[in-house]
Amino acid sequence: MMGMTEENPAFSELTTAMSACTLCADRFAATATGHRPRPVLWFRPGARIVVAGQAPGMRVHKAGKPFFDPSGDRLRDWMGVDAAAFYDRDRVSVLPMAFCFPGYDAKGSDLPPPPICARTWHGDVMRHMGDVPLTLLVGGYAQKWHLGKSVKGVTETVAAWRDHAPRVFPLPHPSWRNTAWLKKNPWFEAEVLPALRARVQKVMNARSDGS
Repeated sequence: MMGMTEENPAFSELTTAMSACTLCADRFAATATGHRPRPVLWFRPGARIVVAGQAPGMRVHKAGKPFFDPSGDRLRDWMGVDAAAFYDRDRVSVLPMAFCFPGYDAKGSDLPPPPICARTWHGDVMRHMGDVPLTLLVGGYAQKWHLGKSVKGVTETVAAWRDHAPRVFPLPHPSWRNTAWLKKNPWFEAEVLPALRARVQKVMNARSDGS
């Protein structure tokens, strides 16, 4: 985890183990991409915002930097932040449901995040994160993990954002494949994004504010 300051020995041990994780090596080798594990770790205890996403894509896998792709550009626009603020790990942590790129299937589509990753690491990481003022649940996998498997589809979950705000905002995935979804659901940009941006600014600019 380049550039990250470990806050305590337990946290250091956790990130060291995560960086060396090869639990999915055989799984990844069997994909169309045939790649090796490369955990992309971008979090730090005390961050103001946690972005709980799905899994790194190929560009993120190569760069070793989360949301380093068009999806990241759209997500930062939704949040109303620039890249410098987004990649400030004292303020923003990225905790996907899988820390490695899952690979492509034979048709070139992203494979889902392997459940073993979240089962193995996510709970321990969240305990180190402490009380986070704002968590963004990006996509259905993160929403089910954080809100419970009983949650319905992404559209219904995002439409009920007021039930979770201001500390949690469920969001659709910012992939450009979801452009049609955004056009079909104009309430997202009209209602959710202004509230999201206001909350992001509040927690980013008030680092000692636990609200």
